Amino acid sequence: MCLAIPGKIVEFVDFENHIAKVDVGGVRRNVNIGMLDEDGISIGDYVLIHVGFAMSKIDEQEAAETLRLLKEIDLYEEEVEGFKTSLE
Repeated sequence: MCLAIPGKIVEFVDFENHIAKVDVGGVRRNVNIGMLDEDGISIGDYVLIHVGFAMSKIDEQEAAETLRLLKEIDLYEEEVEGFKTSLE
């Protein structure tokens, strides 16, 4: 199963090509942020990531709640593992 997983923007890698580095559970990967309003995002913001794309910006509380629910239904490890390999 592949769900959207929250991640925190830690770096803008290539703003012209809409690429940011996002941290998900200690795993850092480049994701495409082109679907977001780039003027409204900054380092430290949380986004929902699905198949290498940041789909929407969310607040820290929503990110924490989503991660808690994924852990509760035993999907967290599967989603983080998918994030690790999605862009390799």
